[in-house]
Amino acid sequence: MSNDALLHLLHSHLAWWGLRQFASDEAYFQWQRQVFSLAEITTLHRLVEQKRRGSTVDEISFYDAVAQPSILPVLHSQQYDYYLALGTRVVGRIGEAQSILDVGCGVGILTTFYARQYPDKTIVGMDRSPASIARAREQTRALGLTNVRFECLDCTRIAPAHSADLILATHVLVQAEQDPGIPSRSWKTFERDGKNQRQADFEQRTGIGATLDCLNDLLSANGRMVVCEKTRQLARRIPFQRALAARDLGLIEQPELIRYNVVEEIVDDGPFFVLGKRAFRSIQWNELPDPDEGRPFDPTEPMIESTHSDRPLYENHRPSAQRVWEQLHKRHIFKETTREETDGRQWHVEIGEAEEGVYLYCANTMDQRQLVIVEPERTQMLESYYHEIERGE
Repeated sequence: MSNDALLHLLHSHLAWWGLRQFASDEAYFQWQRQVFSLAEITTLHRLVEQKRRGSTVDEISFYDAVAQPSILPVLHSQQYDYYLALGTRVVGRIGEAQSILDVGCGVGILTTFYARQYPDKTIVGMDRSPASIARAREQTRALGLTNVRFECLDCTRIAPAHSADLILATHVLVQAEQDPGIPSRSWKTFERDGKNQRQADFEQRTGIGATLDCLNDLLSANGRMVVCEKTRQLARRIPFQRALAARDLGLIEQPELIRYNVVEEIVDDGPFFVLGKRAFRSIQWNELPDPDEGRPFDPTEPMIESTHSDRPLYENHRPSAQRVWEQLHKRHIFKETTREETDGRQWHVEIGEAEEGVYLYCANTMDQRQLVIVEPERTQMLESYYHEIERGE
């Protein structure tokens, strides 16, 4: 089946669920205000904030609420493009798997889509939200599907009584979205040390360790696992990858970075991993920053397109700024400050001069980098910026 044909089927499936695709925030929120009362919107905002705390109880309460028939289409329409991005990728990788486990399936929007595309497969959707599972079962009956069932389970507490050839885990393993991850060894590098305690702490804080242990036990010897989490930040991606590797899960395909829209907001998600047990070792794990759009410094071609006279000669807020900073010719530091927090995280800022011009460079152990270069006559501008950063403004 062509990708266009698959997308057409997925659009039809999402429409059956009552979801709509929006290109503007204005149109989406207008629809939201038409459907919800002010009190309902206030309640949803409160539940969202509670969910962000990372508490299991708060997460379940949120997903129970958004599974209600009057709320489901509106809230899940924000994720319309996410469903397109993930759904098409997963369908293309189901292949010969006969038993499929969709962990954290929610109300079953994508789970039922997979079941419709593969009526000969046995699919189980699993989630901790009772209301989500109830809604998934109701929709399954309405669709007349007989090859999919849904179970309300937390696999870290009650192990499912079945194994799977293919396990799908998308946006379910690293639920503590505010967790910063593991810092690098110093502000000068993106490398993480191999201290087992930091890794163990990350796995415990996020809950990923216990969940992966459970899923690994459920995966058949030659089975595959498809995983996609919000781990684009290197500080989260590296411990996540190490958690997978520690359980003998290796890469079958090169990881894929995913970009989609949540209405108007562009979201960089993933990586999208396709994994297998032990036998797959041809592709190595990569702990380097993702390639970014930062370019080398070229004094004849300022990077900031602007008509303002205060534009810098060069500005880069991406990890590639470190490489440009390292390659500056004859660097001479005027001032520098390095601080270390009680948890071991560091941040550094320096102002100096090189053949390319006067520069300001900032770096920390959570992989943030910034480099600005201006002409010598504008040194005072960077000095003011330096002192603002130094004071934490």
